[in-house]
Amino acid sequence: MGTASGDDDRHHGVAERVNLSARRPFAEALRSGLAETFFPDDPFRGFGALPPGARAWGALKYFVPALEWAPRYSLDKFKYDLLAGITIASLAIPQGISYARLANLPPIIGLYSSFVPPLLYAVFGSSNNLAVGTVAAASLMLASIIEDEVLPEDDPERYLQLFYTSAFFTGIFQTALGVFRLGLIVDFLSRSTITGFMGGTAMIIIMQQLKGLLGMKHFTPKTDLISVVGSVFHYRHEWKWQSAVLGICFILFLLSSKHLRKKMPNLFWVSAIAPFMVVIIGGVFAFLVKGDEHGIPIVGDLKKGINPISISQLRFDTKNAEIAVKAGLMSGILALAEGIAVGRSLAMIKNEQIDGNKEMIAFGMMNIVGSFTSCYLTTGPFSKSAVNFHAGCKTPMSNVVMSVCILLVLLFLAPLFKYTPLVALSSIIVVAMIGLIKVKEFVHLYKIDKFDFCICMVAFVGVVFFTMVIGLSASVGLSVLRALLYVARPATCKLGSISGTEIFRDTKQYPHAKSVPNILVLQLGSPIYFVNAGYLRERILRWVEDEENICKGHGQDLQYLILDLGGVTSIDNTGIGMLGEVHKGLDRKGIRLALTNPRLQVTEKLVLSGYIKDTIGEESVFLTVKDAITSCRYALERSASKEGGNQV
Repeated sequence: MGTASGDDDRHHGVAERVNLSARRPFAEALRSGLAETFFPDDPFRGFGALPPGARAWGALKYFVPALEWAPRYSLDKFKYDLLAGITIASLAIPQGISYARLANLPPIIGLYSSFVPPLLYAVFGSSNNLAVGTVAAASLMLASIIEDEVLPEDDPERYLQLFYTSAFFTGIFQTALGVFRLGLIVDFLSRSTITGFMGGTAMIIIMQQLKGLLGMKHFTPKTDLISVVGSVFHYRHEWKWQSAVLGICFILFLLSSKHLRKKMPNLFWVSAIAPFMVVIIGGVFAFLVKGDEHGIPIVGDLKKGINPISISQLRFDTKNAEIAVKAGLMSGILALAEGIAVGRSLAMIKNEQIDGNKEMIAFGMMNIVGSFTSCYLTTGPFSKSAVNFHAGCKTPMSNVVMSVCILLVLLFLAPLFKYTPLVALSSIIVVAMIGLIKVKEFVHLYKIDKFDFCICMVAFVGVVFFTMVIGLSASVGLSVLRALLYVARPATCKLGSISGTEIFRDTKQYPHAKSVPNILVLQLGSPIYFVNAGYLRERILRWVEDEENICKGHGQDLQYLILDLGGVTSIDNTGIGMLGEVHKGLDRKGIRLALTNPRLQVTEKLVLSGYIKDTIGEESVFLTVKDAITSCRYALERSASKEGGNQV
């Protein structure tokens, strides 16, 4: 390619060369890297031009979103939020009681958990659509982890204390993630993992509800399918046909209301209040026929009054803290993934934005304060949030309305729910869980990406046949392994020219793309690190060997290798060493190396290491593939003309 780059430029029309003199001070590079990692949304942009007081107020509004929307709140918005709040309250009552029972907690705890946390979310949450409450998956996960340490029948007080303590650690963990901008941890729960995990969890929850549907008193504390099915038949002498018949009726009613919502979307409120109607109808029926005496077990007494303070019940001694931390972290990550995913999906429909880190802080504050006020883990459940969305909510005020409704229930109506049949709660849970087994999504994953399907199935099978922790951990592990394989074995491709254009594309994707005689163009599409440097060296040299054989078949020699580095976002010292080794290997074969379109982060290190100046030369670095090929062709023509002149 010559040493007189200026002459080359004038001959073959290279108008612009790569800027190799650009430098960034270390402090600036470090600050930029940290900002992109932890503040990709740049939440405080524009603050620098404001006076100190305005900056402080802006920062406060960032962490307390209610200060942003509350001053602009109007009566017109309240009309919508009032309707939405009452609607989700009618769903929160049966769900709160049901999910508390699922976690083997006193039913009143479910109502407590629907009172305080929504108030906190209204202050700190950034989503206008999210409705706060307990969720089935996290309830069952907490129960399965804590029951490994203590059973509710053996020590109900310690069992409840571990739930409170777990909620506290969940809140600390979630708040820390939000404050330190570590939401990327939640990204390790891929959509495939969540789909499989939720489907498997729904399956075992449905199976566990056979206890309530059949009126059984004894049941296994284990969650795997084999243990659950074995327990159902082991205690078959406890089956109550009365509960089974009533349960089938409730399930058919709930499924009919869901079908009606699909056929007539404007009647969404029917399916929203259907669970509450099941509780009311079931309670009246059980009261009239004295169901607890005729094979229809009931919830039992519910204390009247607001949440008692539970700070004194938190247990931080080694024996309790270890299991509480494990339960809190596992369920906290799951709750974050579900809550943030629900909030984002609903916000997209309204073309709104929510801040994942704000949501983490909001969830964290909910669970910290909740653990002080007799609540267990809460997040943003999909079913309740979807009802809130369809009911026309405008702001988080709908959560406040729901909380006020729950307050009235706790103060005046709680004892009335003592006659609620357990079979009614089981029916509500079963119908809610059916929607989480997304068979169409499984089929879609199988068609689109077999590896994603495997990740999904590992979570599903792990949860169903082993434990929730094993299923989730195995699926996340497989997802991380896949990501590591992408890093360790990055894709490379050979580029060819598209006829009639100056575009170069992958010859496998575009078979009609033509190779350039005597020149091999390769594209590297990932960072070059120690973990993949060896593989890339071997892969590049293998490409070169294959191309040499092709050239020899046409009576030609391979003389140039062009590496397109546009997709290489960074490089480390091992990567630079690898490029040096490639250069030496090519030099022994008489092949010249050229680089095109290296990014700033790459050119900085290549220049500082001396690779460009001392190894390949600045004249071998080009802005585009076309420029590099033009220069190579010019050098080949000049070499051919010299050889012709020497022969003469």
